[in-house]
Amino acid sequence: MSLLEVNKLVVEFPSRHGTLRAIDGISFDIAPGEILGVVGESGAGKSLTGASIIGLLEPPGRIASGSITLQGERIDQYNNDQMRHIRGRKIGAIFQDPLTSLNPLYTVGRQITETIQAHLPVSDEEAKQRAIRLLQDTGIPAAAERMGHYPHQFSGGMRQRVVIALALAAEPQLIVADEPTTALDVSIQAQIIGLLKTICKDRGAAVMLITHDMGVIAETCDRVAVMYAGRIVEIGPVHEVINRPSHPYTSGLMASIPDMSSDRERLNQIDGAMPRLNAIPQGCAFNPRCPRVMERCLQERPELRPATATQAACWHVGGAT
Repeated sequence: MSLLEVNKLVVEFPSRHGTLRAIDGISFDIAPGEILGVVGESGAGKSLTGASIIGLLEPPGRIASGSITLQGERIDQYNNDQMRHIRGRKIGAIFQDPLTSLNPLYTVGRQITETIQAHLPVSDEEAKQRAIRLLQDTGIPAAAERMGHYPHQFSGGMRQRVVIALALAAEPQLIVADEPTTALDVSIQAQIIGLLKTICKDRGAAVMLITHDMGVIAETCDRVAVMYAGRIVEIGPVHEVINRPSHPYTSGLMASIPDMSSDRERLNQIDGAMPRLNAIPQGCAFNPRCPRVMERCLQERPELRPATATQAACWHVGGAT
């Protein structure tokens, strides 16, 4: 059974010039203990999808239709107070910049223990011991001593570990990690990725990992959803999407990654840019940039359909042509 189910989610932004549709009918699920990667260019809708699940959509953005179900409980219609109980307790969040997640005026120990006590019925001493264990589990040395330190006294990588400890404080079943390694150098990235995988394995938590880095996806995820212009264009097991992509956009993404075993001098690139929300073309949104575009792509929007070992929203797969 799926831990999280997102069904035909639509997110819109009303504006003076009409309503802009930022997320356009996406559906996916995540099983307990699974890491689902969500990848795409800036503006594809990755972070908005995560914000919708956490209940942190910035006004005037709103969920216009569709549903988000967590452990059989529909949460997309919850108000702020109801979502506050869900956040932390059932859904943990890890953001790109740890400084925005941590209060600079409080010690990290206080922030973690307060989060624990906000969601779990434990004493002050139990919360403190639990916080120390969380810091130890996330690889922070001298954890008991570091409890009394402030966020600015930690390096970037250590701050991100504190944020992960904070996200795990109330033992949530789902963690939404939005670009958790982008601000870190490569060696620290590898450590954070290893940490996320260990957490998934040991705690049975599911992780939705939002990133634009295919290297991180390849190293971390079980499945990957590729987003373009607010839609999922391909979804499937990570090794299949990387090695045998079915959608032309996914193929372009894969071809733009440097290959150490190849002696080619130039990287491939996808010509053009992602369309603005007020200028998404009819039919397949990728059609102005697609090397395989045909007449049907200009008129009809393709839905996800079985490809080789993935599902792709393309008229060239699944015998659609």
